[in-house]
Amino acid sequence: MDAAMFENLGAIMQDACRLTKDRPIVAGVSGGADSLTLLDALVSAGYKVVVAHLNHKLREESQNDANAVERLAARMNLLSCIESIDVNAYAREHTLSIEEAAREVRYRFLFEQAHKYNAQAVAVGHTADDQVETVLMHFLQGAGLSGLKGMTYRTILPPYDGKIPLVRPLLNLWHEDTVVYCAMKRLHPHEDVTNSDLSYLRNRLRHLLIPVLETYNPRFREALWRTSQTLAADHEILAEIVDEAWNSALAESGNGYLGFHAEKFASFPVGVQRSLARRACQSLCATWRDMDFETITRLTAFISTPDRSSSLDLPHGLYSFVEEGIAYLSARDADPPGRWPQALSDILPAPIPGRVNLPGEWTLVSELWEIPALARERIQKNDDPYQVWLDADKLSGPLSLRSRRPGDRFEPYGMDGHTMKLSDFFINVKLPQRARESWPLLCMDNTIVWVPGYRPAHSFRVVESTRRLVYFKLARAVE
Repeated sequence: MDAAMFENLGAIMQDACRLTKDRPIVAGVSGGADSLTLLDALVSAGYKVVVAHLNHKLREESQNDANAVERLAARMNLLSCIESIDVNAYAREHTLSIEEAAREVRYRFLFEQAHKYNAQAVAVGHTADDQVETVLMHFLQGAGLSGLKGMTYRTILPPYDGKIPLVRPLLNLWHEDTVVYCAMKRLHPHEDVTNSDLSYLRNRLRHLLIPVLETYNPRFREALWRTSQTLAADHEILAEIVDEAWNSALAESGNGYLGFHAEKFASFPVGVQRSLARRACQSLCATWRDMDFETITRLTAFISTPDRSSSLDLPHGLYSFVEEGIAYLSARDADPPGRWPQALSDILPAPIPGRVNLPGEWTLVSELWEIPALARERIQKNDDPYQVWLDADKLSGPLSLRSRRPGDRFEPYGMDGHTMKLSDFFINVKLPQRARESWPLLCMDNTIVWVPGYRPAHSFRVVESTRRLVYFKLARAVE
């Protein structure tokens, strides 16, 4: 590694990685040539570094590696964080491959240390070889442009942290360069024997496929690396378009879920839809990799199709569903908020006149109206399904709000007195499945008088002979 190359590395740290010298950087150090080069280059350039090493317990000698990294940090007068985790056990518990589990626990550990030390970034020693293998792996599994561009010098990984970046200063160096660097600096890297284990996909690419491809083009690695750089520049253009689309379509977000305006989402070109779907999946799931074209295609088709089924199951514990024009992508253990009123488990009296408060700042207000002509005028102009006028003289008993019960039947307005199962009515009006169990019902004894948001019962409708009316309005206080 010549002086010019080292100067270029310093420029990458400053310009591409946007590192500063006023706050520490957490460096992931395994003890191999790549990570030792990363560590020494950062320190030599004057950056404050915290050494972080996670023992995956995949090899008998892994504790020796951890001890060696700890001793190196001590000789360099650097803070170090050395921890261990049983990756095999973690993979079994979370139904992940060893590669996926190792990646997830490592990044969680590194970003935890970044928070602990108020670090400006997490730095890892990925090289041009890692870039080539990543792009090739993505290509073989049908990735889009965001996968084929490979890794970048600076990126945000939302599942781990939404603000602290991951930086890769060595992306333009080959592994041979880091070996030479360590020899020049008298650093003593150790070789991880799992790098030769052909049970891992990345190792099969490195030791089997790439050598075969180099028989067709001896400079195959350089060619694929240049291709990734070209696609990365193209992706920057697409990213600007996707950013605008994301901001335009995103309706809400929370812990473990995202919601998009379905019609807006469907209005974008298919390529933008797929990019939005990939970003959404990656932001919710740390183990989601940009490789599965079929899943992304199914997801975009589901959101963009007017006649949607109830939900779409996706890999990695995610699923999608559409409610009231909002297309949700959610983890199974998340709880996206409903945009609807919900009744408490207890029966709530609904006096006339009066006010009843429900969860989510919803309120039912009732008023007695004794001017039929004015009421009929309002009824004709009303298009709010959460407002209703009923014949007061037909409401012979006390009213209450409750959720549905087994066996409930309803007499929808317009069906001339015929009743149907409430469950069938909910299906017919396409009430979201999640909302049905606690949907508030205005009742007189066991009789459903009004299903807010949909219809009153036929028997309690306003007719020509009606002289006294009761007005009900269900609304959110925030509205």
